[in-house]
Amino acid sequence: MPDSVAASLRVAPEALTRPFTAEQFSFTSTDDLEPFRGVLGQERAVDALQFGVAMPRPGYNVFVMGEPGTGRFSFAKRYLKTEAKRLRTPSDWVYVNHFDEPRNPKALELPPGSASAFIADIGGLIDNLLATFPAVFEHPSYQQKKSAIDRAFNHRYDRALDVIERLALEKSIALYRDSSNIAFTPMLEGKALDEAEFSQLGEAERERFHQDIAGLEERLNEELASLPQWKRESSNQLRQLNEETITLALQPLLGPLSQQYAENAGVCGYLQAMQVNLLRTVVEQFVDEPKNDAVARKMLEEQYAPSLVVGHGASAGAPVAFEPHPTYDNLFGRIEYSTDQGALYTSYRQLRPGALHQANGGFLILEAEKMLAEPFVWEALKRALQSRKLKMESPVGEYGRLATVTLAPELIPLQVKVVIVGSRQVYYALQDHDPDFQEMFRVLVDFDEDIAMGEDSLEQFAQLLKTRTSEEGMAPLTADAVARLATYSARLAEHQGRLSAKIGDLFQLVSEADFIRQVAGASHTDAGHIERALKAKATRTGRVSARILDDMLAGIVLIDTDGAAVGKCNGLTVLEVGDSAFGVPARISATVYPGGSGIVDIEREVNLGQPIHSKGVMILTGYLGSRYAQEFPLAISASIALEQSYGYVDGDSASLGEACTLISALSKKPLKQCFAITGSINQFGEVQAVGGVNEKIEGFFRLCEARGLTGEHGAIIPKANVATLMLDERVLKAVREGKFHVYAVSQADEALSLLVGELAGAPDAAGQFPAGSVNALVVERLRAIAEMLSEEELKEAEKEHQVDALAEVKRCQ
Repeated sequence: MPDSVAASLRVAPEALTRPFTAEQFSFTSTDDLEPFRGVLGQERAVDALQFGVAMPRPGYNVFVMGEPGTGRFSFAKRYLKTEAKRLRTPSDWVYVNHFDEPRNPKALELPPGSASAFIADIGGLIDNLLATFPAVFEHPSYQQKKSAIDRAFNHRYDRALDVIERLALEKSIALYRDSSNIAFTPMLEGKALDEAEFSQLGEAERERFHQDIAGLEERLNEELASLPQWKRESSNQLRQLNEETITLALQPLLGPLSQQYAENAGVCGYLQAMQVNLLRTVVEQFVDEPKNDAVARKMLEEQYAPSLVVGHGASAGAPVAFEPHPTYDNLFGRIEYSTDQGALYTSYRQLRPGALHQANGGFLILEAEKMLAEPFVWEALKRALQSRKLKMESPVGEYGRLATVTLAPELIPLQVKVVIVGSRQVYYALQDHDPDFQEMFRVLVDFDEDIAMGEDSLEQFAQLLKTRTSEEGMAPLTADAVARLATYSARLAEHQGRLSAKIGDLFQLVSEADFIRQVAGASHTDAGHIERALKAKATRTGRVSARILDDMLAGIVLIDTDGAAVGKCNGLTVLEVGDSAFGVPARISATVYPGGSGIVDIEREVNLGQPIHSKGVMILTGYLGSRYAQEFPLAISASIALEQSYGYVDGDSASLGEACTLISALSKKPLKQCFAITGSINQFGEVQAVGGVNEKIEGFFRLCEARGLTGEHGAIIPKANVATLMLDERVLKAVREGKFHVYAVSQADEALSLLVGELAGAPDAAGQFPAGSVNALVVERLRAIAEMLSEEELKEAEKEHQVDALAEVKRCQ
């Protein structure tokens, strides 16, 4: 191959990276900068979030979409807190006892910041009740009125007995009475007779006494027939006295509260219901069965003290709540239970609010993956947003698992804007499978994975680093350190004109570099500290890549870096292990023989090849047929494999290498092993961009460097990938010294020419390749194979190949 052609494909050293230097910045250290409070390069996302927050209509909840580490969560939370301060503070809410239906506690709405004062007022009322009762019943005025009622009853009773007693004495019969019994006893000569004396009387005398006593008992029943009525009247008078006494005692206690909360109809209604209930409670607890102060206080609190749902500062603005563990109970609240001799019981005082109660009137932030992993939560959240009511209940109650009496608290109006932070996969899955999702989350805030390099991007990038280091108490960064971080960011973005939006990875590196600076005793973090942090991380995570390199050097993994071979070339792959990714060369091999099986992808046949890789291999058939088999059927049997690959293989970045390997096997032209190749091709032989190109080049370079660079070694990449190159300094140094090269190709023939060492051959106007060229040899070999097969064999092979291709398409779908 002419040196001029190779030179034209060789990428210049200055194009292999985009260097960032301290001279590009107008500061010496980040101490000279103002903090940056925005989000770097995410204008679309910022505009969408501003719209979603400002839109007051229902259904305009927000889904913040992007990859972790892009600052999506921290920016959304910071922006919401800033906006929330300008909004109206929502009402406070408490639950109180519903005296008529204790299972249905009532919710009271209170002005912002007044819930704690209301609870304190009721607490003061309970203190006053304990001070007032039962003392009010010991007052002489009450005791006199109670005694009058008792005397009136006793007077009636005594008057009735006096009548009977006079009649009895007239008949020589004595009347005896105690607290619970009235009895008659015969008398003789003014003395009551006992049983023995009575039995000595004559029969006629005894019979007379019996008749007289029976008559007296009958008359007694007549006189005392009104006794139950007298008791009722006495009880009614006593109850009325108690109510009047309690009402008079409560008036100075409840009156000021009623006047204080006169504008709140809910509170006034509760105070009135409390007053009615207190009439019974005071009598039961302080009159009938007096209790000590501790027991009485607990009883009054359990019945009358409000249970706080949510309280705000009077001028706190709208709330912003984030629930890191979005279980059903943590979001919607829960009803707690106590046990009494093995039985469960509960009350309105055991209602515990959730994050939705805290966020009501403001914003609730949730993480999509965590929320969707919790049972019942997503459906319940949709119901709450649709009904705009906040219901507190047990999620398993409807399944019959809660075998006890529970509560059904009054619903609280819900006005909240939910902001869900999640990945693209979750967002699109919800879009596809949940028809309600689009109606309730109409605002998409899409955080990009990288940032275009604008005029202000570098300055804002430095300001963002200043903000982070200041917030975390880290040392300032020098301009050299910022330049090195910008280079690292562009490397993460895999583009010379963009910075990575994964700010989290960048801040992690800054933290590690600051630790190294601290150990070194330096006042500022410099580029050297950044480099040492990068090398330390590579060392920590580099065990697997070092082991693979050792196996290659030892010949356990077969990779040649010199000489030439037919049907073999070095492909470039990327392995991801944990949070590290590194390039590993892999041998691609191909064999060709007459037959009708077509191109067999060994990886697919053993279920290691994933759909995209299989697609790349299938495209080879289209490329071979359109380029070489226009005058005869394409009837070959070929097999392609990635040697010593024992895991799943995905991606089509090996298809360019597979095409060159297959052409080498057909033409019997050996391929140079000093090259490694990556790239995807289409059916027209155009080379397309691939991912991970920096790691791929560096992986092959490490192997060549370990074996000794000869100046012949190089990597072949798609021309479209030149803009994504951000290579390591070791590779750049070797390229500048001419010991290693990077070639960029746009057509398969260019890659083939580099690998073979001669021009592949371009077709003339008639579509014929130059005699003796690689492409001409391929045509001759394919023609010879086609002529070996009979016409029937060709038809059968073509039919079989079509069936196999159709089956493969269906499998990939």
